[in-house]
Amino acid sequence: MTSLFITGAGVSKQSGIPTFRGEDGFWTIGSVNYTPQEMATRQMYYQQPDEFLLWYYKRFARYRDVFPNSAHYWLSDKRLITQNIDGLDGKAGNQNYIPIHGRLDKVTLFRNQNQPMQLMDAPWDEVAQLQIESADTTRLKRALLETFKISQSTRQPELEVSLKPFILLFDEYYTDLFRMNEAESWMMEADKMVFIGTSFSVNITSIALRMGLQNGARIEIVDPEPVDLGVPSIMYHSLTAEEYIVSLS
Repeated sequence: MTSLFITGAGVSKQSGIPTFRGEDGFWTIGSVNYTPQEMATRQMYYQQPDEFLLWYYKRFARYRDVFPNSAHYWLSDKRLITQNIDGLDGKAGNQNYIPIHGRLDKVTLFRNQNQPMQLMDAPWDEVAQLQIESADTTRLKRALLETFKISQSTRQPELEVSLKPFILLFDEYYTDLFRMNEAESWMMEADKMVFIGTSFSVNITSIALRMGLQNGARIEIVDPEPVDLGVPSIMYHSLTAEEYIVSLS
């Protein structure tokens, strides 16, 4: 049986990373002037890159040194598509997982979306080493702009010069940079799909669920409070990722 695992933020909660839509979730916390849905966009990166980078630095980059948990290690030899951008599956040893929404520890050159891009290590540590107080947003913004090669005068990223976090933003679309064709091939080949720690509120889970049902795959959902999708054939496990793993042993 070819099994495919599709994971969401619930898998990384045990590592200390908040889920996106829970009470402590990143999508419930905006900046001073913008909601997360407004902030995490290509348009915001282009128009106000200092605000964009500051938001990511404060809410995501501080988790760059977090360690994987037992669920990540259990998934390390599995065929895996994750919505998470924390990179913990790679740290746990999964060499071929698909981070369908990108990885915070990588950047690309700023290019048009349909152009091929090379991944590079993200320079978040360069900013952290400056030891700027988090409340000193003026200095932090200046440092982030400089590190991501964005002009201090124009404050607009330049194509082929500036760096952009390797993250799929709300107003962007899935491309081969995010290995979308490969992900769809894995979905087509799967006899079994296990969704772990996801709220089914993003496109990739809808795509995978639809393809799995069309292909007659066995579908399981693992979550402390699983979303009832109204499909009789789906098997639900009201468990955390760690509890699910224990139940299989």
